[in-house]
Amino acid sequence: MKQCAILSMDNLDDFEAYDELLIEPLAKYGWQTEFVSWRATNVDWNQFDVVVIRTPWDYQDDAPAFLNVLADIERSTAVLENSLDIVQWNIDKQYLKSLEDKGVMIVPSLWREQLNKEEISTFYQHFNTHQIVMKPRISANADNTFWLTEAQAQARADDLVDVFKDKPFIIQPFVESVITEGEFSLFYFDGQYSHAILKTPKQDDFRVQEEHGGRLTTITPESSLVEAAEKALQAIDEMPLYARVDFVRMGDNFALMEAELIEPSLYFNMDDQSAQRFADAFVARMARLYNK
Repeated sequence: MKQCAILSMDNLDDFEAYDELLIEPLAKYGWQTEFVSWRATNVDWNQFDVVVIRTPWDYQDDAPAFLNVLADIERSTAVLENSLDIVQWNIDKQYLKSLEDKGVMIVPSLWREQLNKEEISTFYQHFNTHQIVMKPRISANADNTFWLTEAQAQARADDLVDVFKDKPFIIQPFVESVITEGEFSLFYFDGQYSHAILKTPKQDDFRVQEEHGGRLTTITPESSLVEAAEKALQAIDEMPLYARVDFVRMGDNFALMEAELIEPSLYFNMDDQSAQRFADAFVARMARLYNK
């Protein structure tokens, strides 16, 4: 059987992960899967035909080490999916700038290398808003993500400076529809649409992840949302094996929050056929691109 490593983290006990649903459909195609922590040492990546990045949800704690592991994989005979080029591009949220330059509507954003306390009030003036979101440019799981009124930001200024003293960060106006409607996620496998969900935060929160109490609903996306998702996908230089594109409604349009190309949850639990679609796309891609 062909060998596929599923790149994960040491312990997923505090997370909701669904990649075990890939084992059976991949096995039917002659692929044996093995879950491997990205922090594992002395791994011979040559023993695998393919390494698929899935749940290394602590990589942001040491992004350089994570990238070094991916570079080791790419130097081996194993195929890395998604590729190191995609990961290097996607790991810093500045990738949103390049998508915006290609005509993709994103949530309005400011970019800073470090936080100056005296500058905090200008963020609210810039966006003409009473609430902003601040988050690191390299982050996952909503770590160090803050939803703040100006009064809250001023009161927590010292703490914020401490968080962002060595973390380049992004500032965005808080989008009210995140809590009134939710965040839309559309999933694509090798460029083909698979399924979509709506993620809604719990009461008095804005984080939509399950680990933070977010609620998930399977949806049929409206045509304008699909158009926005496919426009974003086509703006990426290299078609990824897997992609999750997250949108929020802004007025009559949908704005891209994130194009998740490194370790997005693909929520195979939300669509009975999605794991099979992934396996179909994976096997077709291996045959087409790598003659595996």
